[in-house]
Amino acid sequence: MSGIFGVIVSGRTPIEVVPVSDTEFTCEIVNADAINHVVVFLTGAQPFPDGIGGSVYIRWPTQDGGNWHYLGFICNEKPSAIYKVAQLHKSDASHSFSQFDNQMQLYSSGSAQIGINAESLSDITGRQAADGTQASQQSTLVEFAEKMIRNLINHTESFSVRLPNPSGGSLEYIPVSAFQSWYNSFSRRFQANPYFWRSLNNS
Repeated sequence: MSGIFGVIVSGRTPIEVVPVSDTEFTCEIVNADAINHVVVFLTGAQPFPDGIGGSVYIRWPTQDGGNWHYLGFICNEKPSAIYKVAQLHKSDASHSFSQFDNQMQLYSSGSAQIGINAESLSDITGRQAADGTQASQQSTLVEFAEKMIRNLINHTESFSVRLPNPSGGSLEYIPVSAFQSWYNSFSRRFQANPYFWRSLNNS
């Protein structure tokens, strides 16, 4: 199952992520002390099974092996992500994985290790990313807000009616029921697939 994931560090060639178990994958980033951002992506060779995503971790080696910083996740609906990692090597990490830990001894001093764990999206989505990676998450939240608001506007505009204005002329009105129907539809789709909004065409 090699070739499913890739990693890019700015100014370097892409790095292939290799399997260390059926669900765990890893790669080495050499000379990692000065890296600022890491891009993790699906290569397109094979999608995740339905309901599965890849939680992404990073760590720097220490004398006792070192634990992992959780960065975020990728999935079929979000096949790539960029993570800010510049300050993470200075902070404590809390995650540990046996297969990843066994692989670390193969890596050289000054390297960092990226780990990807394939698991249920329902387990991943509530997980809190390490402090310092918020820049990439903020861009996702902005994208979500923009798409949600544009979808709301497009939906409610189709219900607008023109009524006489007591002061003269006429004004467009949107019934409250239009907002309720949008909310019901958006909530139903969100519960079925929390990432459906990425495919919204709001033009």
